[in-house]
Amino acid sequence: MQAKSDLQARLTALRERHGQGILRTLRQRRAALERLHDVLRGHEEELLAALAADMRKPRFEGYLADLGLVYTELRHTLRHMGEWMRSEHPPTPLRLQVSRSEVRKEPLGVVLIIAPWNYPAQLVFNPLIAAIAAGNCAVVKPSNETPRTSAVVERVLAKALPDVVLVVQGPGSAVGPQLIEPFRFDHIFFTGSPSVGRKIMAMAAPHLTPVTLELGGKSPAIVDRKVDLERAAQRITWSKFFNAGQTCIATDHVLVHADVHDAFIEAVARNVKRFYGADPQQSPHYARLVNDRRFATVSAYLSQGRVALGGGSDAAQRYIAPTVLTDVSLQDSCMQEEVFGPVMPVLRWKEREEVLDIVARNPFPLSAYVFSNDRRVQDHFTERIVFGGGCINHCMMQFGHPDISFGGVGTSGMGRYHGKAGFDLFSHHKALVHASTLIEPGLQFPPYTPFKERVLRWLLR
Repeated sequence: MQAKSDLQARLTALRERHGQGILRTLRQRRAALERLHDVLRGHEEELLAALAADMRKPRFEGYLADLGLVYTELRHTLRHMGEWMRSEHPPTPLRLQVSRSEVRKEPLGVVLIIAPWNYPAQLVFNPLIAAIAAGNCAVVKPSNETPRTSAVVERVLAKALPDVVLVVQGPGSAVGPQLIEPFRFDHIFFTGSPSVGRKIMAMAAPHLTPVTLELGGKSPAIVDRKVDLERAAQRITWSKFFNAGQTCIATDHVLVHADVHDAFIEAVARNVKRFYGADPQQSPHYARLVNDRRFATVSAYLSQGRVALGGGSDAAQRYIAPTVLTDVSLQDSCMQEEVFGPVMPVLRWKEREEVLDIVARNPFPLSAYVFSNDRRVQDHFTERIVFGGGCINHCMMQFGHPDISFGGVGTSGMGRYHGKAGFDLFSHHKALVHASTLIEPGLQFPPYTPFKERVLRWLLR
């Protein structure tokens, strides 16, 4: 982190530039996002190399999740930003006539974006795109757990948006004392764990700063007996082991109908071999755990239940094999904590209420995935389980759709973004009623006569 006096000066300058209207117009915002797009294109190879160096992220996964989704968000925002910025003119009710109504979209000011390590580029750029589209300047805090990627992110932003974005590097523990506590931001956007999210919210409270929290939780995949089992296993396997399981919307655990449980395990094993070969440790398509601390946490799950697939590990490489656990207890830590790694507990169920009881032990998952060909089963679980978002017969696809909002509920987060939802999140919706001065109905002014009361009752019934 920088010295407090230097930070103060740079933050003051950033707020002054915002106040002077550096992103007031559509043209200014469009130019900023187009510069970001062009500079990011020029740093693609550098960014992919940094992702590989930080966590051996496969090139394809790096492009898909840390670049491709950003380009999708940029294109969508540039295409629709003009219409999002336009004032709305809702109809004015009779009781407020003669007047017209307007809702203006105005920037909040200077916002703080705190990004995590699992997708250290995308989870900086996507909320930043929304903030800039809404006309805000931003302070960005990348993750210090992925230092090479964070350095590239800083270079991209310094080149593309030097007057709009201030990047602050350093340990996460310094965010509160050096940023949130001394400075009042107009909004804080945090992606990370629920435990840190609580701290961020507490630090923001004295300033009454609004906070968006994108957190996590134990996201289940629920597999019915009436299902395309091979397709379900393929998609769940991809979801669980993409980025070595370090994805907040990945399948955390699988609840499989007892009638297809064994066949599901066999299908997962076939797909792991198809994806990563006989020895996933040698595969260029399989990532590693981000640090030794994460490796130690996930390794501890390997001793729980029965290892039905995988189970190998290598501390020197921070490698844990794609692993399936069966016969786990609901009291095991792998069923009480978000796994966030390539270890997949699989539990049997026979009655639907069993599924609901298991999910209720870790309520408010960020995502849920229901695999069934029976519409009644699909509706039963998607209506009875409270979760942020998800899919039917697939996994993680909801995150890549710019026209549907993304976010959690309860302990998995608050606030939603992507596309227009992100623009609205970082905008102040200023409501105005423009009253005519040509006539004055006078109903609201004293004296309050019986006739005025009759008219009032008619208007407000």
